[in-house]
Amino acid sequence: MAAVTVDDILSDFPLGFATLIMRPAPERSAVERFLIVDADDETSDAGAAFVLLIGVRGRSALPALRRLLKNPPSVVAVKGSHDELTDAEELLGAAGTGLLLVDPAADWDRLLSIAKDRIQPRTYQSEVLTLLEEDLFAIAQTTARLTSSHVVIEDAANKVLAYSTVTNDIDELRTASILARRGPRKYELLLKDLGAYRELHRTRLPVRVPARPQDGLRERVAITLFAGDRIMGYIWLQDTGDGFTADVDYVLTGSAARASAELIRYRNQQSVHMREDRIARILSGAAEAAASARSGKIPAERPAALILIGMSRADTQADDAALKHGELASLASIHAAAYKASAVVGQFKGDTAVIVPGLLSAAAEPGLRSLAEAIVRDATRHLGISPFAAVGPVAPDLLALHSVTPITEALLDCIGASPDTPVATVTDFEPEILFQDAVRRFVSSSFRHRSLSALLQDDTELAETLRVFFDSSLDVAECAKRMALHKNTVYYRISKASRVTGLDFGKPRDALVALLHVQEWACTHNELQGRK
Repeated sequence: MAAVTVDDILSDFPLGFATLIMRPAPERSAVERFLIVDADDETSDAGAAFVLLIGVRGRSALPALRRLLKNPPSVVAVKGSHDELTDAEELLGAAGTGLLLVDPAADWDRLLSIAKDRIQPRTYQSEVLTLLEEDLFAIAQTTARLTSSHVVIEDAANKVLAYSTVTNDIDELRTASILARRGPRKYELLLKDLGAYRELHRTRLPVRVPARPQDGLRERVAITLFAGDRIMGYIWLQDTGDGFTADVDYVLTGSAARASAELIRYRNQQSVHMREDRIARILSGAAEAAASARSGKIPAERPAALILIGMSRADTQADDAALKHGELASLASIHAAAYKASAVVGQFKGDTAVIVPGLLSAAAEPGLRSLAEAIVRDATRHLGISPFAAVGPVAPDLLALHSVTPITEALLDCIGASPDTPVATVTDFEPEILFQDAVRRFVSSSFRHRSLSALLQDDTELAETLRVFFDSSLDVAECAKRMALHKNTVYYRISKASRVTGLDFGKPRDALVALLHVQEWACTHNELQGRK
């Protein structure tokens, strides 16, 4: 059984679930097994074990801990607060045993499950494949039950991925497909000659294939599994002799949507380990980043940077958006690994994140920008999407990367609103980032200029004029041009706003107050328009 470390186990825990308050001595760092120990157990053989001490917490755990130290374990997990375990920390420290402080509200079963998966792991590939098969077989069985048919789910190369329960009333094609886990060549050619595949590739609706008794084929209904315009596979329904149910097309369409989603998820997980937890953990704080660095053998002491890659609104709303997310992450991981072997790629709040640790110096921005440009260029060329990338500030080390994450997120928002700039650093959008931060802080405050707020709410025409007026740098002529209005109309509206509110837009302070209110109105107005 392969030994792991406590950092490996800790890296899989949800944030806030447990905290390692004392690390095991180097000679006890390897964890080879786990033990569940009750407070009254007389366990003496705890060597190289990850011990869950249950039924006791805080200072009352001391007697059980003393018994465990007859053959000290690698680490002990105990519930309680840090203050309650000061004596335990001193006791275990002398023996070289680590102490894991578990949140009192945490579930022991979940902690045990995570530890078991780490200490007795399955391969990542077999784990994902098992989950896929379980989901697809469930879809096949449910579809068969709802449509009174036999069901086979194939990939695009006609390899059988799943099928419903086998009974005696299946024809030769279905029998051969299940035994060989793919459709026999002679039947594939026959279905092509019948035009079945041509019709399946032409439509997203179910396709009927009439029975051919002379060839041993019963009637079938099939549908193609699409991801955007890409064919992921097929679902085939075979008649059992009683005919298909009346709602077979409706059920099959729903089954296709479910199966397509599972195949896309599997494709994404095959192409790159899209572990949101790993990225989120590194970016959540110094302690979690340190645990992840030790577990993943990531250099933590040198400068590090975060690159966030987003996709256009049209791309994120496309039918194959989930697949494109996976392909973008896969492409980014190849470029990132070529740039720095220890780079980490995954998802962060719906965007693709690239963490680049172990930089040689803090002056790495030009190289990081080149990396982001290469990812965006190749994704545009080969994936047919319109991505954009934010190159965040270089942090002094990996443990400080979380401190610059909000800046990188704000930068990505600015780039997303500026379609002519696919890749940028903070320098390119510094004023805009500061302004958007000021707007966010203003929106979170409850205090407003009463007359201006009322005016913006009651007079949409005037509010829009103020928005364009500020966008035009307080230039009335430019505002009139953009709105296709006479200058006098703009003068009248601006004067009315100044008269009603008492604000002089020629004064920087008053202009700033008005600008913040107008910006808030514009965001709310755009959201309302988007819902209509």
